[in-house]
Amino acid sequence: MIQLQSVSKTYHRGNLPIPVLNNVSLHIKKGEFVAIMGPSGSGKSTLLNVLGCLDTADSGVYKLDGKTIHTANEDELAKIRNRWIGFVFQSFNLIPRIDAEHNVELPMIYAGVPLAIRKGRARAALKIVGLSDRSDHIPAHLSGGQQQRVAIARSIVNDPDIIIADEPTGALDSKTSHEIMHLFQQLQASGKTIVMVTHEDEVGAYAQRIIRVRDGRIVDPADGVES
Repeated sequence: MIQLQSVSKTYHRGNLPIPVLNNVSLHIKKGEFVAIMGPSGSGKSTLLNVLGCLDTADSGVYKLDGKTIHTANEDELAKIRNRWIGFVFQSFNLIPRIDAEHNVELPMIYAGVPLAIRKGRARAALKIVGLSDRSDHIPAHLSGGQQQRVAIARSIVNDPDIIIADEPTGALDSKTSHEIMHLFQQLQASGKTIVMVTHEDEVGAYAQRIIRVRDGRIVDPADGVES
């Protein structure tokens, strides 16, 4: 499903090069639930951004379901993100002034889905995450866990193959974190491929496989590298 081969990424601070990813190769299978873990500054978030087509590598090969990604331009990457990938973030990234249903509709608006279809899909996605009775609530009237469920509903409403989750439990208490992780497991059981960054061992334990990153490299070649 996801293949990286010898991918590297360097940022620049003025004239100073800062290597972030160094010759990273990995393979994530369709329907797999993978956690990317590592200390602060290890490169795990940059790796997730490359996998989610939010950033591009300087060198190396990226293939998604056999399609070449690393040569795509910005418009092509935007289409790939909208069609193939749903995103969940630590800070939820909900629009405060609109209710849950309208927040969930947003990816469909960008995809040009007609209004009548959007309504039905948004309500179905909220039902999957257990929030049918909160569809008309704005984010300020929802708990942190409920806001994250809305964000997850938004991530799946276009039926993407992949869900990219960046510290999805970072703003939640332990009980709510476990509830959210159970929801991710249910989504994986339905066929979604899930790639998650976390620094919490208890959260990472919900994944099928852990890819550990340190100093821009995968620490153990047995974790994530295609054999």
